[in-house]
Amino acid sequence: MSLRFIDPRAPAGPEDTPYTAALAVDPTGPVRLGLLANGFPDSVPFLEAVGKALEAAFPQITTQLWNKGNASITAPDALVQEICAASDGVIAAYGH
Repeated sequence: MSLRFIDPRAPAGPEDTPYTAALAVDPTGPVRLGLLANGFPDSVPFLEAVGKALEAAFPQITTQLWNKGNASITAPDALVQEICAASDGVIAAYGH
């Protein structure tokens, strides 16, 4: 009888690429962040918590939450225009 060893490790993947998020705003001035929930359950409470954490950590940030209400559709144009008019940047997220 022979013993065969099978190595379960996957081959090395691609190198990590650092990601740097940035807003083209005055860092000393107010920053308005839109938070867009996509309608999955718990997406609104999740983004409410994100907004509170951001505002606590960065006093110059204010957040406003929108919910597109239906995870199976793209955000309607009118909603996107409203968010863009009221925000310097947007964080879109979902829950489940």
